[in-house]
Amino acid sequence: MSTKDLSRSIMRRKPIDDIEEENKHSGLFKSLGLWQLTAIGVGGIIGVGIFSLAGLVAAGSAGNPGVGPAVLFSFLIAGLASAAAALSYAEFAGMIPRAGSAYTYGYVALGEVIGWFIGWDLLLEYIAIVAVVAIGISGYFDAFLTGIGVHMPGWMTSTADEGKGGIINLPAILVCLLVTWILSRGTKAFGRFELVAVAIKVILILFIIGLGIFYIDTNNYNPFMPSGFGPVLAGSATVFFAVFGYDAMSTAAEEATDGKKHMPKAIIISLIIAMLLYVAATLVLTGMQNYKDIDPKAGFASAFNGVGLPVIATIISVFAVLSILTVMLTFLLGVTRVWFSMSRDGLLPGWFAKTDRHGTPQRVTWIAGIASALLAGVFPIKAVADLTNIGILAAFVVVCLSVIIFRYKKPDAPRTFRLPFMPAVPAFGMLASAFLMFQLHWETWLRFGIWLIIGLAIYFTYGRKHSLMNPDSPRHQEVVEMHRPL
Repeated sequence: MSTKDLSRSIMRRKPIDDIEEENKHSGLFKSLGLWQLTAIGVGGIIGVGIFSLAGLVAAGSAGNPGVGPAVLFSFLIAGLASAAAALSYAEFAGMIPRAGSAYTYGYVALGEVIGWFIGWDLLLEYIAIVAVVAIGISGYFDAFLTGIGVHMPGWMTSTADEGKGGIINLPAILVCLLVTWILSRGTKAFGRFELVAVAIKVILILFIIGLGIFYIDTNNYNPFMPSGFGPVLAGSATVFFAVFGYDAMSTAAEEATDGKKHMPKAIIISLIIAMLLYVAATLVLTGMQNYKDIDPKAGFASAFNGVGLPVIATIISVFAVLSILTVMLTFLLGVTRVWFSMSRDGLLPGWFAKTDRHGTPQRVTWIAGIASALLAGVFPIKAVADLTNIGILAAFVVVCLSVIIFRYKKPDAPRTFRLPFMPAVPAFGMLASAFLMFQLHWETWLRFGIWLIIGLAIYFTYGRKHSLMNPDSPRHQEVVEMHRPL
């Protein structure tokens, strides 16, 4: 094959018309309305960011100085970058309501190899997100047990890297398997659970904010930025984990009752709700307790303990565990739908694209769930959080670039939502996301690079040859025969 032919094959783009036809035969059930989609988005965005990462960035960790009350700025910077990307997602979601999300958007606008890289990237990042949230839940679960006088052995509640004599994080492993089972019950059951759980979560956060206001000591805001602006920027790259989730929600587009109409609204509404709660919560957390005394794993529990309200701290720990489950469910849904979509397109074996009677791809659901459990059991929270952030930021760069290119290449394509100030908004999203990527540690880049190299090898040895867009692939011939008129 000539260089020209190779370039043409890896840059082939998926036509929107093909996507519309595939959606009719996907095997996924359409059962999610606007408020269930919004609940999935809010469920994915709000959780470990408030209950764990806010405290982690404020207090600091080894090699990362605490930013104190200025963690508020870290959230706002991350939220601004995320908002630009969210508008880009909203335009694509209203135009291409498909399970692949960023993978499909890149495939349609930039070509197959770019779509592959983003899809391959998201497989790791979403699994890692499930893992880091499980680690956060484990911290609150341990705080809850301590509050009622039960102390779990250190070897089973932390990893070796944390220096606490730990071997494995068993609670984190078990909660990964629990959410996998919940998701395996089907999208309709999952949507109902998510709606109720998110309502409980929002009520809990409003309760925390409302009560915490009365225990704010303004002396804790001085100094407001104890380590300077550099660590605040680095912190924004870490808490960026807390301000996305709508991207994983967009992978449920094929299971929405009216994806083109509801997906853009759900993306925007969920991000607005999340940012309002984040701003209020971070001000309360750092006002209640000096940033140096905040427990990085269970910030609000330690804050209420610090003001003499251990019962409230215990209640928060219980409901934090329940509410953070929604984050895990959202991102586990995301990884299974991206994996399903890539397999349906022939870039990964079709064995993964099989659905059961619930309309659920059970095989990838359990594989992803077990992988996240293993990751949660042996890695510390910050290493996993940074790994997820670099991947999502890379996806945001691609989506923002894709929406610019597609707007000019296909200006007349039907769009139920058009982002404003084109191309300034998506260009800002690209630059902001790239900037935040460069705030991450070199070890995170190394792990990310190794994963992408593995993906490149798989694409050229399997994906390119078996792609449905390759007329000579066995999968392409199967689809042609399937749709041939009798």
